[in-house]
Amino acid sequence: MLGTFMEVLDTSVANVALPHIAGNLSATVDESTWVLTSYLVSNAIVMPLSGWLSDLFGRKRFYLFCVALFSLASLLCGLAPNLGSLVSFRILQGVGGGVLVPISQAILVEAFPAALQGMAMAVYGLGVMFAPVIGPTLGGWITDNYSWRWIFFINVPVGLVALVLALVFVSDPPYLARKHPGGIKIDYVGLGLVAVGLGFLQVVLDKGQREDWFASRWITWMSVTVVVSLVAAVFWELRQKEPVVDLRLLKERNFLISTVTMFVAGFTIYGSLVLFPFFLQTLMGYTAETSGLVLSPAGVVLVVLMPIVGWLLSKLEARWLVLGGLLVTGLALLRMTHFNLWIDFRTATQARMGQAVGEALLIVPINTAAFYFIAREKTAAGTGFMNLARNVGGSFGISMVTTIVARRSQFHQQVLVSHLTPLDGGYHSLLRGAGEVLVAHGSDPVQAAGQSHLLLYGMAQQQAAMLAFNDAFRILALVLLALVPLVFLMKKAEPRKMALGPH
Repeated sequence: MLGTFMEVLDTSVANVALPHIAGNLSATVDESTWVLTSYLVSNAIVMPLSGWLSDLFGRKRFYLFCVALFSLASLLCGLAPNLGSLVSFRILQGVGGGVLVPISQAILVEAFPAALQGMAMAVYGLGVMFAPVIGPTLGGWITDNYSWRWIFFINVPVGLVALVLALVFVSDPPYLARKHPGGIKIDYVGLGLVAVGLGFLQVVLDKGQREDWFASRWITWMSVTVVVSLVAAVFWELRQKEPVVDLRLLKERNFLISTVTMFVAGFTIYGSLVLFPFFLQTLMGYTAETSGLVLSPAGVVLVVLMPIVGWLLSKLEARWLVLGGLLVTGLALLRMTHFNLWIDFRTATQARMGQAVGEALLIVPINTAAFYFIAREKTAAGTGFMNLARNVGGSFGISMVTTIVARRSQFHQQVLVSHLTPLDGGYHSLLRGAGEVLVAHGSDPVQAAGQSHLLLYGMAQQQAAMLAFNDAFRILALVLLALVPLVFLMKKAEPRKMALGPH
């Protein structure tokens, strides 16, 4: 969990520090976004390769190498003298961090007996779910009180502890040691196609809205490259005896449905984690620290509920917990569609806590359902696939919500402004009332007339943005609730009873 917490935290902790990084390294804010993009690109490329690389180097050896690489790259990021070197070190950090989550899950599945896997995954899930919650707040606090460099330095001691504990406690299962006695064939073609397809996809999702999507020629060509590479990769990998990405796992129905569900879960969870603080800071006037305080109680909810969910997995079928998670999270997002510019701190906090309840019911049971019918030797490949689905879903979700807010704000503003004409009686009354208030506060009548127009136009912009946020929350909720019928297509998987004695 330490390695995973460190990696997941680093995907969000740098966001709030970008303006400080740009100023300190003499770069524009736009150029500084490559600090995020470079990490996500290398992360996306290496994640689906985790099972194959574990076979190639040995799971424990590869895990230790990645923890060490991530820690070293974190140190180098903190020492980076310019933006170019920082981006290069972030690429190394993404390579080391991309496999920490799937390899950690694979180790857990085999380290614990079947009856305790649900509880083990629940405790482990605290790291996955809690890190994005505290990431922005922690990053903002460190940047404001110390330096942006410390958001990278804090990984080093955590990485060293994780390295020592893994050396002492982690061991490879026997079948990995004897799986390839004559060596392993490297699938260079598959590796290249997957790397190009996923790498370009991440850049397209990250830069698409900024470049106006397909109005940009280079975004269009990169999108074509993504489609061609990934389609070619599918056909190529299905014909290989030892593929880089084992697509044959999708033949198992529960794994396929769980992968789709994980993609959509990542879509909604990461999308809302970007959307919610953005709403609080841009429309409600919250500071980064205050918006973090709104999110923090949700982290407490996850800490409390994750072990309970682990216990429930020994009593109930995982698919029914997944169903409950979909419904609770979807309803919590629908509640957010009723937000307005006058909601208080408690309302915002309770809404996010309701969503956290659904997420706790969702994430661990999805993984449990996915691997119920998967052979143990395929665990590493499967965990890489599931985490890729979550991360790519998250990238799609973040791109979608930023696009929706930008486009729907323009749409709602056009509709509202169409009513701001002298012929509209309500608008005329508002203008007159605003002018009288401004005159009473010291403005002369001529200035008050112009200021009244600006005041009402600003109000229209705020209301348009609020309606756009409501639209984004609504789409996230509907996408998630659309998965409910899929749960009933899962095969029945009896809960594995939790043993009371030691193992």
